[in-house]
Amino acid sequence: MRLPDEPDLPPPINIVPMIDVIFALLTFFIMSALFLTRSTGLPVNLPKAITAETQATGEIVVTINPQGGLSLNQQPTRLDDLQARVRTLVGSNPQAVVTISADEQVNHGRVIAVMDQLRLVPGVRLAIAADRPAR
Repeated sequence: MRLPDEPDLPPPINIVPMIDVIFALLTFFIMSALFLTRSTGLPVNLPKAITAETQATGEIVVTINPQGGLSLNQQPTRLDDLQARVRTLVGSNPQAVVTISADEQVNHGRVIAVMDQLRLVPGVRLAIAADRPAR
């Protein structure tokens, strides 16, 4: 029972749950930002190009390592099998983009041979990965 001359005290504000929610949101945004920067190809030293443009990465990545070995979406493959494997990955998607991620030490002839095989797949569009030089 409350006495008539007792003052009304405001309820106390507990900020501990609010801090917990803020830390949970912060953790969520940090983790999601880490997944946005993932690379779909194998690690190679890409050549530098001042005019390189950022584009949406394709789902199909052909990586050529410094020794000239090929990987399709991080799975080793041979040049003879590349066309058939890309054809199955492309399927009926007319907007399929195949990104060639070649190490800067790879022989130019090897890159052209890969591009030649990929151009035989109907409807495929090619992109070549490059890094912008540090300023």
